Amino acid sequence: MSVEKKTTPEIFDPRSTPEMTAKYYDNWSGHYEEEIMTQLKCTAPRVCAGAVGKALGGLDRGKVKILDVGAGTGLCGEELVQLGFTDIDGVDGSQDMLNLAERKQIYKRLICDFVGPNRLDIENDTYDAIACCSSFAPGHLKEDCLPELIRVVKPGGYIIITFREEYLYIVEDYNGKLEPAMARLQDDGLWERVSREVFPKFYEDKNGITFVYKVL
Repeated sequence: MSVEKKTTPEIFDPRSTPEMTAKYYDNWSGHYEEEIMTQLKCTAPRVCAGAVGKALGGLDRGKVKILDVGAGTGLCGEELVQLGFTDIDGVDGSQDMLNLAERKQIYKRLICDFVGPNRLDIENDTYDAIACCSSFAPGHLKEDCLPELIRVVKPGGYIIITFREEYLYIVEDYNGKLEPAMARLQDDGLWERVSREVFPKFYEDKNGITFVYKVL
């Protein structure tokens, strides 16, 4: 059973505009965690947060600054807090999802904005790491957001991206586009890949994938 079958299918419509997708998430927000975590037992937030912890190694987790991209209701943020990270901001296009995240009192700042080629209200070189969990999906983030993610991370910082592996091949916006775009940014000297790992049970029988890049 896929997440698409359990939720409003328009959320994953590749033809959706960012505004439409945000509205669908606003409507889904009250049931989101029940469906994703309780029913589907999604492991992505834990895996993504764990990859952040591994990338940052022995740095003082109370001092490093992290941006949770596509923060939603704060599932990945909660996992980061469990690992000892305390300076976390979040950005998401759905205000209703962010309202739920705010109640958890784990974020220093929450930004309601769409993540794409547009400039976010964030200064250059602000973060030690980005955690981007499950935000690459049909009708969601595209490769055109990657330069903006790089802009807000300090040189030597990390960008961790986790999503459902099969999306690389079945989503038109990603198939033959996302990984080549990542490679071009590396060729341009903006970042370098640290790892590309496939893991089981993103939810149910679906594999996930986690990319870790170091900003140069």
